[in-house]
Amino acid sequence: MTDPSTIDPTTIDPTTIDPTTIDPTPCITPAETPSAGRRSGGRAGRAALRASHVVERVPFLTRTMRPYEILGEESLAIIEHTADTVLEEVGIEVRDYPEALPVFAAGGAHVEGTRVRFPRGMCRDIVGRLAPATYTQHARNPINSVEIGGNSTVFAPNYGSPFVHDLDGGRRYATLADFQNFVKLAYMSPWLHHSGGTVCEPVDVPVSKRHLDMVYSHLKYSDKPFMGSVTSGARAADSVELARIGFGGELHDRTVMTSLINASSPLVWDGTMLAAAQCYAEHNQACIITPFILAGAMAPSTSAGVAVQTLAEALAGMTFVQLVRPGAPVVFGSFASSMSMQTGAPTFGTPEPAMVLYTVAALARRLGVPFRSGGSLTASKLPDAQAAYESANTLQPTILGGVNFVLHAAGWLEGGLAIGYEKFVLDCDQLGMMSTFVRGIDVSENGLALDALRTNPPGNHFLGTAHTLANFESAFYRSDTADNSSFEQWTEEGGLDAAQRANALWKRRLREYEAPALDSAIDEELQAFVARRKHDLPDEFA
Repeated sequence: MTDPSTIDPTTIDPTTIDPTTIDPTPCITPAETPSAGRRSGGRAGRAALRASHVVERVPFLTRTMRPYEILGEESLAIIEHTADTVLEEVGIEVRDYPEALPVFAAGGAHVEGTRVRFPRGMCRDIVGRLAPATYTQHARNPINSVEIGGNSTVFAPNYGSPFVHDLDGGRRYATLADFQNFVKLAYMSPWLHHSGGTVCEPVDVPVSKRHLDMVYSHLKYSDKPFMGSVTSGARAADSVELARIGFGGELHDRTVMTSLINASSPLVWDGTMLAAAQCYAEHNQACIITPFILAGAMAPSTSAGVAVQTLAEALAGMTFVQLVRPGAPVVFGSFASSMSMQTGAPTFGTPEPAMVLYTVAALARRLGVPFRSGGSLTASKLPDAQAAYESANTLQPTILGGVNFVLHAAGWLEGGLAIGYEKFVLDCDQLGMMSTFVRGIDVSENGLALDALRTNPPGNHFLGTAHTLANFESAFYRSDTADNSSFEQWTEEGGLDAAQRANALWKRRLREYEAPALDSAIDEELQAFVARRKHDLPDEFA
């Protein structure tokens, strides 16, 4: 029997999937999880209180603390020098995209066949001089536009999983209905600033056509920023055209998509990614240039070695974008995972990837470009304790390291093979906590509370003071998934664990979802473009 965790989603033929194994009901018309016993003022009352509490929505986070640094200037300079040595002596391989070779050569690189070598300092000079330090990604609703770079942090959901998981149906192949559900859930969360891209792979739609449904869904069911398709240059072009229509007919050189361009580590850039990057750069759309590294397999096993290779690969990719269109926005990306030397499986929440994150974040700041990394990553198959602590061990370095764009911030399970409904809700709650944390300590007159300390006699509690009454609604972060009641009350109300509470929450949110406004003429034009392109494209499942 085939182990599903080894399946490549791009080879899945949905026509061979037994439809009886795909139960869309939990995703489309979910029922509330029953609980044993309700009482006035109990869980229902607390839920009503939470619902009445208006959460302040911010389009992105603004960090007030300095990023945490683990290496000094000398060590970072050594890594930069070593990466330049790799680019100069080893170079990168360009596969299946001869169009990139004259672009590199015109920029000053040495091209021999498909190998491209770079004079020392060439990439750093081009990227540092031309790439913007920050940029705005415009949303269809302007109040949701995000700033990427500087002291800003943008949270985006999971990306690329072929499977979904929920407590009702377990693990199953993702469908377009699932994709749309997660777009809706991301739209409803005040803690996710971005709609993401391939939130999950809708394997019930042909590979050749699913990008049309995914980009349309981002435009239809959300008005937050989103990502385009990168699985071919033509699909990137379709994404640009859908974005143009969705934004009213012209982009006017605005950046409205930030899309993920992955290196084929070690030291290879392939035609699929380069063609997509070229298309987006030509239209002034942002590219996240990300080496995707499993340390010990796709890079050296040492953290410094991973940082060196990451910098070299990213510099080459960002240089290509700048040579295509000087000034096109790029994000320096890093995805580095450790691995089990016993099984070869990726591991998450371990110390080594955190050290790489801190290091590469500092390298991105020195280069002067935005940085992408981190998330809420876990190898767990369930929203359990392992998922919680591994995700926390990834999310905390993400925040402390000063990451600007955080992909996989919510929903990631099973090393990325699955996205979990309950995990999505639990992760969003943690993102909310981070939004409070990054604001730091308020040392204003109200924050210092001197009047309260003066007027409240020693030995008296502060529960009824004017200061407490003025601040109680906003003083502390309110979790919508944690249970803080007594054991007896928790037992009486069903004794639900965190995942069970999250199960009820995602179902309720989908029932309460209301789509953002979309001009009917624009919607008709989007649908017409999707229909026309689907008619022109053959069904392909590989």
